[in-house]
Amino acid sequence: MLNLTARQQIAIGLVLTLLMLLTRSHHWASIHSLPDASWAIFFLLGVYVRALWVVPALIAASVVIDYVAITWGGVSDFCVSPAYWLLIPAYAVLFAGGRFYARGHRLSVMGLLRLMGVALVVVAVAQLLTTGGFYYFSGRFAEPTLAGLMLRLEKYFPPMLGAFALYLGAAVVVHVALAAAFFRRDDGPRTLIGAHRES
Repeated sequence: MLNLTARQQIAIGLVLTLLMLLTRSHHWASIHSLPDASWAIFFLLGVYVRALWVVPALIAASVVIDYVAITWGGVSDFCVSPAYWLLIPAYAVLFAGGRFYARGHRLSVMGLLRLMGVALVVVAVAQLLTTGGFYYFSGRFAEPTLAGLMLRLEKYFPPMLGAFALYLGAAVVVHVALAAAFFRRDDGPRTLIGAHRES
C-alpha cells in the first residue's frame, strides 16, 4: 500500500487536475496537442489519492471543460448525447482500478506486470462502456449491431490504450525517480513507495 502524506496527495491531485486542463485536447485539437490524459488521471487518482470526493470533483471539471469547449470553443456537440453520462461509470472503473492496484503495490518487476495487467483490464472496461454506450444509446446510429460495435472498438481502443500507456509510463518513471530520492527505510510518513520493497 502506498503511504503518502496529505500534503503529497494534495500536490498530486493538483498536478493531475492541471494535466486535465492542459490535455483534454480533443476539444482544442491540433497536430501539436498532447492526447487527452483523462483516463490516466482517474486511474492515477485511485493509486495516489485517498479522498473519494476527488472523483466527482474531477468529473465535474471534465464536464465544465466540455461545456466551455462546445459553448465558446466552437467544438461539435456530436458526442454529447444520453450516452455521455456513461463517462461517469467509466471514470469510476478507472479510479477503482487504481485503488485496487495501490493495495498491492510493489516496486518490483512483478509489481510492474501487475500494474500493466490491472491497467489493461480497466481501460478495456472503460472503452467498452464509452464506445459501446455511445454506439447503442446515443441515438446517432439507426441500427447498431455487434459487428458494428466490434469495428468501433477496433478503431478507438488502440489509440486510447496508447494515450493511457503514455501517461501511465510517464507516471511510473516519475514515481521510481522520486522513490529513489525519498524512500525511508523506517517507513515513516514521508515514504513514497509504501511498506513493501522487493529487490
